[in-house]
Amino acid sequence: MCGIVGYVGFREASDVVLDGLKRLEYRGYDSAGIAVKVNGHLEVVKKAGKLQVLADSLKEHHLNGQFGVGHTRWATHGAPTDPNAHPHMTEKGEIAVIHNGIIENYLPLKEDLIARGHTFSSETDSEVLAHLIEEKYQGDLVEAVRLALSEAYGAYALVVAHQNHEEIVVARTVSPLVIGLGEGENFVASDVPALLPYTRRVIFLHDGDMAVVRREGVQVTDLAGNPVEREVVTVEWSLEAAEKGGHPHYMLKEIYEQPRVLENTLGGRLYEEEAGVELGLKLEPTHYDKVHIVACGTAYYAAWVGKYLLEALARVPVEIDVASEYRYRDPVVDDKTLAICISQSGETIDTLEAIREAKRKGAGTLGVINAKGSSITREVDDTLYIHAGPEIGVASTKAYIAMLAAMAMLAVWMGRAKGTLDEKTARELLSEMRKLPRLVEEALEQRPRIAHIAEKYHQAQDYLFLGRHIQAPTAYEGALKLKEISYIHAEAYPAGEMKHGPIALIDERLPVVVLATQSPFYEKTVSNIQEVRARGGRVIAVASEDDTKVQKFAQDVIYVPRTHPLLAPVVSVVPLQLLAYETAVHLGRDVDQPRNLAKSVTVE
Repeated sequence: MCGIVGYVGFREASDVVLDGLKRLEYRGYDSAGIAVKVNGHLEVVKKAGKLQVLADSLKEHHLNGQFGVGHTRWATHGAPTDPNAHPHMTEKGEIAVIHNGIIENYLPLKEDLIARGHTFSSETDSEVLAHLIEEKYQGDLVEAVRLALSEAYGAYALVVAHQNHEEIVVARTVSPLVIGLGEGENFVASDVPALLPYTRRVIFLHDGDMAVVRREGVQVTDLAGNPVEREVVTVEWSLEAAEKGGHPHYMLKEIYEQPRVLENTLGGRLYEEEAGVELGLKLEPTHYDKVHIVACGTAYYAAWVGKYLLEALARVPVEIDVASEYRYRDPVVDDKTLAICISQSGETIDTLEAIREAKRKGAGTLGVINAKGSSITREVDDTLYIHAGPEIGVASTKAYIAMLAAMAMLAVWMGRAKGTLDEKTARELLSEMRKLPRLVEEALEQRPRIAHIAEKYHQAQDYLFLGRHIQAPTAYEGALKLKEISYIHAEAYPAGEMKHGPIALIDERLPVVVLATQSPFYEKTVSNIQEVRARGGRVIAVASEDDTKVQKFAQDVIYVPRTHPLLAPVVSVVPLQLLAYETAVHLGRDVDQPRNLAKSVTVE
């Protein structure tokens, strides 16, 4: 989940690497380092803290050279310190190693290396790779890396530079790596935004791939040295799409991008006259009689919404699991099971392992994914891309709303194929889905009202979020957003569970956010609001436009446009995103890079 950049070419490597690291800082930001070949020798500068600390140090100690690698770290093994920052070198100073992931057998490897006379300068698992490669090196860097990896096992995106070679040797298993192709120059990165100022032609490495990156070209092989062909992909994202676009934070930019994202997700896929959707999937929906959905974090709440949609429209039983728990419960899976995984990055290791478990047991597998060419897309039988574009803010917003739209389309797709969704209802849903971009735009117009509410309650120590039926996941997502970026403790419950414990927390200091949009369960939700008020709680209601009843019981009301109850989460989550954002801004939090979090969790 850390950031990697490598460069070999004709430009100043330190400038290219530092620029790329800035674009990847969302992947890790507790330390950073760079190695550049200067006058035939590798020189390394690395610093604990955010990337700016490294940038300031490079102003005093500029590294001039056209060959270099760099890294931003999110700590796993070892605290964020200068010695633990990457790149790692041995005492000889000839080899620089950068590594994302975890070397699972690093402790016995380290003990053996120490016994053979090696001296370690860090607490990381990654440093063992530098020593292993040094020990194997006999003039052929590629062979040394290959031999070292034959002894190490785990997850890795590995980048290796040697002062005697004008080449970067890279390898990956689980953790992502992408190569950028230029003219007289080539690049390596852990994610596409680092490459966009220089090239849009990229190669996504697969698990088990190695590559040698030189000025004049790139050679990809497997770990045994056999050449492999990998597709050269032209990235559609513009550089502007990966930058803030005039907003103070990436997160706010991405919240405001949501209407366009919905147009991209839904565009060309809705066919109201035929009462169906065209998703371009090869899977046969009538084959499956049950569905398992696995995901992590925000994507898990999209999975929860998907459960309601699929059960309502396709009448198929759906189980949802936090991906990190799925394979440990030995799930009951057969070839009649469709296993769906949801992930923005397509690299989340727990989700990847969960879908592998389902596949081993015979399930058909489908990925609902944003990032093209990612690891999950190469593992599943079929992929439904959500087309959200690059999401830089650590707290997911636009990818979540695209996931909801994708799950609604999947439910229509399966319901129509199974004959459980009639034409009239399908057309009504598709008509409402087509309106979603406009409805989200209208919901965004509530920002001044939401900013006022955030100012009013930003000193609260705790929040409670409540929702019923398909709005229960929305409540959980709202609580997650608030705690992620404001650091306020927030809990969510299905509204019917309030009297089974959470009601004990309610007093005049507790803001309670209630999803009270129009639905068959509206009256029950209003009853919950009255119970909160009776105990002195401060109610912030998210209600459908023109609802006058809820005003009688809630101190603050945020109105959202009406839509079909099954699509309400798409519209209702917007004010919760803005509430979290405005609260975090009032508290002076680092909105785009909240403490202890990283964008893509690629280690267990």
